[in-house]
Amino acid sequence: MENKDKKQNAQTAEEKDIASKSETQNQMEEAQSQQEDAKEEVKSDGDKVAALEAKCQTMHDDYLRLYAEFDNYRKRTMKEKSDLIKSAGEGILLGILPLIDDFERAKKSMETTESVEGMKEGLDLIYNKFMSFLDSKGVKPIETEGKNFDTEFHEAITTIPAPTEDLKGKIVDCTQKGYTLNDKVIRYSKVVIGE
Repeated sequence: MENKDKKQNAQTAEEKDIASKSETQNQMEEAQSQQEDAKEEVKSDGDKVAALEAKCQTMHDDYLRLYAEFDNYRKRTMKEKSDLIKSAGEGILLGILPLIDDFERAKKSMETTESVEGMKEGLDLIYNKFMSFLDSKGVKPIETEGKNFDTEFHEAITTIPAPTEDLKGKIVDCTQKGYTLNDKVIRYSKVVIGE
């Protein structure tokens, strides 16, 4: 029995030893696994950092391109605006040139003609042509004759006693015509008001 007990004790010790070795081996394998996981995690973190750096670089490049495009757009629009300002009056001046030609012809004919009626007719034609040109550009005279005084369109220079009762507070005379450009007053009419 003693042998049996010794054998069992030896077996138990051997089993304990095997179990201990197995446990140690499991611990070592677990430690190796943890080290590999840590290495993978470091690689994974490194990959994440590299990916984030690449994304940041891409975003920075996109920002620089967008900034450069906007700067080019800003410069182009400033140049276009400058060109528009320089040549804004060109169309109007081209429209006035034929009127100047008419005035020069009238001036030439004044030297040789003796007919006042012909001169008046010529000046009326030039005046009407000029007024139709202004009308085509949106410039219209402000009506004053017999109208009520309105500070939106008129500037009173003086008041006089009204010749009749119905002209009180109304415009009696206009000393300088006023004009609107597309319904915006560009020059107020200078008027005399009856009181």
